[in-house]
Amino acid sequence: MSKKKSRAQAEDDMWGQAAGAIAVLVTATAGLAAVKEKLGLPWWGALALVVGAAMLLGYAAWWLKTTIKARWDRKPAAKASTPVEKVSPAQEAEEQETVPVHPELTRTLRTAGVISKDQVIRADQARVEPVARGMRYDFLLPQGLVQSEFAKRLPNVAGTLGKSELHTRLERSADNERRVNVIVLDDPPFTHPFTPPTKEQIRAFDGIPFAHDIIGDLAGLKTFSRGSMLLSGMSQSGKTTFLQGLLTCLIIAYGEDGFDLYIIDGKLCGLTDFAKICKRHQASSSPATMESFIDMLQPIVDKRYAMNDRAKAERLPEPKHRPVFFVVDEVADFFRHDGSDKGKEQASRVTYKAAEFARKCLEAEVTAIWCTQRPEKTAVPVEVRAQFRHRMCLYVDSKGTAEVALGDSYFTTLNPIHPAHLNPSIPGQGVLYASGKSMLVRGISFPKEFVWEAVDAVEARQKQAIAATPQTPVQKALDLYRAKGVDFIPTSVLAPAMDITEERSSVAGQKLSKLLGVPAGKGEDNVTRGYWAADLAAAAHAQQ
Repeated sequence: MSKKKSRAQAEDDMWGQAAGAIAVLVTATAGLAAVKEKLGLPWWGALALVVGAAMLLGYAAWWLKTTIKARWDRKPAAKASTPVEKVSPAQEAEEQETVPVHPELTRTLRTAGVISKDQVIRADQARVEPVARGMRYDFLLPQGLVQSEFAKRLPNVAGTLGKSELHTRLERSADNERRVNVIVLDDPPFTHPFTPPTKEQIRAFDGIPFAHDIIGDLAGLKTFSRGSMLLSGMSQSGKTTFLQGLLTCLIIAYGEDGFDLYIIDGKLCGLTDFAKICKRHQASSSPATMESFIDMLQPIVDKRYAMNDRAKAERLPEPKHRPVFFVVDEVADFFRHDGSDKGKEQASRVTYKAAEFARKCLEAEVTAIWCTQRPEKTAVPVEVRAQFRHRMCLYVDSKGTAEVALGDSYFTTLNPIHPAHLNPSIPGQGVLYASGKSMLVRGISFPKEFVWEAVDAVEARQKQAIAATPQTPVQKALDLYRAKGVDFIPTSVLAPAMDITEERSSVAGQKLSKLLGVPAGKGEDNVTRGYWAADLAAAAHAQQ
C-alpha cells in the first residue's frame, strides 16, 4: 500500500511541475511581448532585459529566505563545560539517600549564620543530652566548615537561643576539626551555688582542683609544677575567698607528702587560718617584706638549679624536689614607692628580684601564686606579669584591664571570655586561662570548720616530724620569728630565747653566731645588731 501511494504521489508531482513550467513559459512570452511593444526594443533586447530582471528577483528571494531561516534556527552558544568532581560509587549512593536532618540544630545554626540555607546538620551526626542545668550539643558541621568558624559565631548562636555567650561553653575537639561540643545553660552561670567537694572528690581529681565549672564539675590544673599563677580582680570580687579555697584544696590534694608554704598576707588577716602551717607567714604591705621573702627563697631556687644542672651533666636521674608555694595577697602594694629616691630605688630592686625569681622558680618546683586587686599596667610591672603561665581574672570593668590580667593577646585566642561581662554580684566567678584555653569557673567556698580541720591535720603531721627529728638551733630560731611574725630580731632579744644567758653582750653575740652558724647583721636603722629571718631560712635550707 505504501509503495503504490508513493508512486502515485510522484506522478502527481511530475504533472504539477510540467503544468507550472508551461505557465511560466506562457507568462514569460506575454511579458516579453509587452516589454518589446512598450519600450520599442528588438526581440533580443527585450529577452535580455526580462532574463536579467528575473535573475535579480531570484537572487533577492534566495537571500531573504536564507537570512530569515538562519535567524529562525539560531541557538544559544554552548557553555564551556566545567569539570565534574568524580565521586566514588559509595559517595554517590549516600548522596542519593535521604539525609536525616536534625531540625533544631539546623534551624538554629541557619538563623545564626553558621551554615547556609542549603546546608543541614545531620541527625545521625549529632547528639543532644541534658547536663546539670542545661544541654550539651555534640555534632559535626557540614563539609567545608570547621569549629573555629563556629566559635566566631558563638554569640549569634547564644542570641538565637535567647541566651548570652556566658551561658555557653565550647570545648575544642582534637580528633576532628568539624566536631563541635558546646554546653548551653538554662540560667545564667553560677546562679545556683554548687556544693563544696569532699576530701575524697578532691583527691580523686586528676590534678589540683580549686573551682567549679559552669555545670558543677570540679575544675583546676593538671599540675602547678613549672607554672605560677597570677590572680586578678577588682575589690570585693572574691579573690581572698578564692585563694582560701585554693590553699585548702592544695593541702588535701598533696596529702601526707605535703609541701612548704610561705605567705605574705597583704590584707593583714585574709590568710591567717594557714599561718601555723607556714614555713614563714607575715602580714605586711611593706616592699621590704617582699624583698626579704625573695631573698630567703632565692637561695633555695639557686641550689635546686645547681642540682638540676649537675644531674644533666652527669646523666643522673632528675632530682625530686619538695614542692614550695609562695603566696602573696595584694602583691601590687609591694611594687609601690613613696616618691623618695630611696623608695624608687627599692621599688626598682624589688621589681628586678621578683621578675628574676618568678622566671627561675619554674624549673625548681617553686610555685608563685600572687594576687592583686589592681590589675593595671602600672600596678604589677610587665616584666613580672610576663613570667606567669596561668592566669585567673575575676570581674573587671574594662577590656584593657582584662588584657593586663590575662595577657595582651588574650582576646585573639580561640573563644575568649570577657571578664567585664561577668556578674559582679557573684563573688569568686572568673576566667581561668591556662594552656591556651579559657574556662569560666567559680572558686570554692569551704565552711570554716572544713578549712580548720584540713590545716590542723597538716600541723599535727608537722609536729610529729619535728618530734621524730631533733630540731636544729636555726629551726628553733625560725619558729620564734614565725611566732612573733617579724623579719628581724636583735641579738639582745634572740640570745636569751636561745638559752644563752651570758651577761656581756659581746660574748653573747659570739656564742649566738657560733650556735646558728650565721653572722649577725644590722637592722633597718643600720645600728642595731641582730638576725634577719631570711638569712636564717637560707641557712636552714642549706643544712637540709
